[in-house]
Amino acid sequence: MPVPRIVSRRAAAQVHAALADTRVVLVSGARQAGKSTLVRIVAGDQRAERRDLDRTQDRAAALADPIGFVDSPDLMVIDEIQRDPGLLLAIKAAVDDDPRPGRFLLTGSSRLFGMAAAPDALPGRMETIELWPFSQGELDGEPDGFIDALFAVGPDLRHESRVTRADYAARIVRGGLPEATTREDPRRRQRFFDAYVQALIDRDVRQLSDIQHKGEMRKLVRLLAARSATIIATNSLESALGLSRPTIARYLQALEEIFLVKRIPGWSRNLGTRATAASKLVFVDSGIAANELATDARALLRPGAPFGPLLESFVLSELSRQLTWSEQLVDLSHYRDQGRYEVDAVLENRSGHVVGIEVKAASTVGPDDFRGLRRLADRLGDDFIAGIVLYTGTSTLPFGDRLRAIPVSALWQVPAPAEG
Repeated sequence: MPVPRIVSRRAAAQVHAALADTRVVLVSGARQAGKSTLVRIVAGDQRAERRDLDRTQDRAAALADPIGFVDSPDLMVIDEIQRDPGLLLAIKAAVDDDPRPGRFLLTGSSRLFGMAAAPDALPGRMETIELWPFSQGELDGEPDGFIDALFAVGPDLRHESRVTRADYAARIVRGGLPEATTREDPRRRQRFFDAYVQALIDRDVRQLSDIQHKGEMRKLVRLLAARSATIIATNSLESALGLSRPTIARYLQALEEIFLVKRIPGWSRNLGTRATAASKLVFVDSGIAANELATDARALLRPGAPFGPLLESFVLSELSRQLTWSEQLVDLSHYRDQGRYEVDAVLENRSGHVVGIEVKAASTVGPDDFRGLRRLADRLGDDFIAGIVLYTGTSTLPFGDRLRAIPVSALWQVPAPAEG
């Protein structure tokens, strides 16, 4: 799977659009996800001043004279704004004095307003665009239109695939962080992932939260990888780590703030049965999760390997990426009720229409794999558009009214309706 050096990012169009009508645009996402490259490309065709708060001299200047630091008649690009969140007050003053759109283009590797030090300075003045690691479609030059296609054509969606189980395993362990995608040697990729996670804990996590047990934080990341795509029970982590529940909750929040993990909330509508509100947890990058489990592509295919949970986490992360650019405004959640009916992903648009998605690592599918999807279909009636089992086989197969088995590669190979 060769990866080009320069990968076109779908978020670029969103950043251009936001700069045309918004005073401050923030591109937020994981470290080394390509934020600086994206804003450099977006700002490349116009006059702009650039600052980087990861550089000691730039950060010192910002702290010494914040008003002067942001004073510019042209677009100002500031990387890693979370390194000095107090600078937002100076930006607020600048854009209130001169409210032209496209004044500031910021990047941040933490969810800015989750930080205790970040003042709530820019309501109504800033648009945030989330940048994930590369999607499979960005890496392959494919359309990434699965969500829009599902809501447009529902069970009429068809897809045939040549992607093998071995290829899915290779994609999972590679992940989408730009640096990792260029490393063909698994040992070199492992070194990158190990250093990446350690650096996040040593610097970014400690900036966000009072971390007194760095070794336990590292252990927590490994435990979360082993429980990827599951509902996380804090009490089980408490016994495994020897930390209090409030401490674990704070650590989990910090890992989410730095875009290492993402929580998928429980979904419920008044369906006549009680549903869990607990969140599922997935890694933003599947390569990190696989590395934390010390597994490679070949090992993933062996009996007993965590292929299923990692594939589900991979799918949920790809869906999350796609939600940042899909035309449909959709919320992603999961479903589980007391009757043990489960659906891995529930996509609901603003009109209340729902698509349910199950993920199966097998290359064959049977009626039992649709158990949770049938429950949703029965309860939702006409609001239920389709129930999809994404599997590692090659063909689209019908399994009843609005129920289909579709190859996982449809996620990135199916075009949105306007592109078809």
